[in-house]
Amino acid sequence: MPIPEDVTGEEIDKDVRQELQSLPKTLAEDVAKNLVMVARLLDEDPEGAYGYSRVALRLASRVAAVREAAGFAAYATQKYGEALAEFRAAKRMTGNIDLWPVMADCERGLGRPEKALDMAGAPEVHKLDKAGQVEMRLVAAGARRDMGQLDAAIVTLQSSELASNSVQPWTARLRYAYADALLAAGREPEAREWFAKAVEADRDGSTDASDRLAELDGVEFVDALTEDEAEDEAQAEDEGEGGDATEEQKD
Repeated sequence: MPIPEDVTGEEIDKDVRQELQSLPKTLAEDVAKNLVMVARLLDEDPEGAYGYSRVALRLASRVAAVREAAGFAAYATQKYGEALAEFRAAKRMTGNIDLWPVMADCERGLGRPEKALDMAGAPEVHKLDKAGQVEMRLVAAGARRDMGQLDAAIVTLQSSELASNSVQPWTARLRYAYADALLAAGREPEAREWFAKAVEADRDGSTDASDRLAELDGVEFVDALTEDEAEDEAQAEDEGEGGDATEEQKD
């Protein structure tokens, strides 16, 4: 797959670059460039990112960072079985348990919420940092919802992190998930309150909490362009009718 000229491979993290030092120099550069493309496209063009991840995998399947990148690209394209296999390979190579929550979410994607819940209760969870533990809580709550256990999902999300007033990178998503679970359980006033709290914490627009809040408040957003087009059409129709009338008068 073509690599844009502005991509040098130097853009990757220092730790990943260090991992690639086990490869011949030219090969390491090629792998690095493909990994840069995976990171660049992952959110906006998951299929494109997946394509580059397959190239990197073909070039250096024994590098943990490559397996991890391939896992995230497969995950983004909902190839959950493939993603899980890549994450397991990366975990075997490094012994790192940071991928535990996303591995559990792959189990959800494969229709195995019970397995995801087993993973949420495993000893590995205690080794995760705070962000990882919050992520695991979100996955466990999702698994409960998959199983139709709405009340259990709500309880799962209730935590010191949810109650805290300090805003962390995970705060908006945690509050959003809680609001969404409350709404699914028919607890609309509480859901509205928590969507509002999610909006307060969502400084980079990572959720659509503001849209959900507006929806609950009955606010409709009209596209200004669509409105203008409608007015133009109405005006054209009026002019057309006026023209017909003039023709009739001539007759």
